[in-house]
This record gives sequence, C-alpha cells and structure tokens, in this order.
Amino acid sequence: MKLFITGIGTNVGKTIASAIVTQALEADYWKPIQAGDLDNSDSNKIQKYISNNKTEIHANSYKLNTPASPHLAAAIDRITIDIKEINEPKTTNHIVIEGAGGLLVPLNDTDCIIDLIQKDYKVILVSRHYLGSINHTLLSFEALKIRKIPLAGIIFSGDENKATEEIILAKTKAKFIGRIEEEPYFDANVIQCYADEFRDNLLNL
Repeated sequence: MKLFITGIGTNVGKTIASAIVTQALEADYWKPIQAGDLDNSDSNKIQKYISNNKTEIHANSYKLNTPASPHLAAAIDRITIDIKEINEPKTTNHIVIEGAGGLLVPLNDTDCIIDLIQKDYKVILVSRHYLGSINHTLLSFEALKIRKIPLAGIIFSGDENKATEEIILAKTKAKFIGRIEEEPYFDANVIQCYADEFRDNLLNL
C-alpha cells in the first residue's frame, strides 16, 4: 500500500499523522521535498517518533534551504524543481509519502504538490480544526475530485468537533481514520498509542 499524506494547509499535523501511519503499518517513509529546517527535517522527526525496526526512511529528492513554498525555496537555491527527477523509492514494504503544505503548493511554474500523486496512491487528508477549516478541507477535496483522485480517508487534528467532522465526512464520503487530540507532547510512546488505534482503519482503506 502506498499512502500519500497531504493537509489542508501548513502546520496542520501532517508529520505527526505520517509518523502514526508509518508506525501503524511499519511502513517505509519518504518526503520528496523538504524546504527548510534541514537539521530537524520531517524525516528526522519521523525517525525520532517511530519505534519499529522495519521502517526505512528514504532520502528526499530535493533538500531546500529556505522554509518557504518549494518553488520559492528552489529559486533562492538557484535551482528548478523537476518532477521527472522525483522518483519513488523502490521497496516491497508499505510506503508513506508526505507532501509539503497543501495540494496546490507550487513546485515550479507549472507543477504543484498534487502533481506528485500517482494513480496507485491512496490519499489521506489531514484536517486540523480551526475557524475556516471546513472550507479548506472541502476545497482540498474538490481539488482532488477535479483531478479524479479519490480521497481514501481523513485524519482530524485537534480536539473533537462533532459538527465539523460530521459535515466534512458527509460531503466527502471519505473514511474516518482517526483523530489526533491536542496532546501536551508527542514521543514514540504517544505515536505508538495512536498507531494501535488507527491500524485497522488504515488496513481497511
């Protein structure tokens, strides 16, 4: 199974969700594009959060120095991102692929994060609760639908909001994978607890 984790925006909890899914399936992990924070990259965070011995963390296709939209970070580094150079790692294991920001984050003058999604990927959308998140979630869903990309499941981030979750699930018809609460901290033990909780729903996608 190849799972592509995207979000309704930046800082919505994609990396925590990716760690949970990676741990739940003992999957490989790959973040094609890392923009900024190279000393504490998302790949490094995943390594810190998981506790199984099976996961292999694959190298980024692009490592950019500036914490910005990939198209701008690449321009600052005086390169152009070429999606033909972004090649999925070969593995016989499940693989979790983490996007950068939301679906329409630009990579260059023509391509966006959504263009990295292949036909055999199952897309998981991370939706964080805040005022306006319903709109942002449904816009992300519509962007996928226009491209005829199915939305396999949704992970909610933040304390339970029944009204928000119910309307999003009703309109998208996506499977509910789980909710990541407002935890005081995340470590390997917390990630393992969520992994155990989410595993069956992930395997049934």
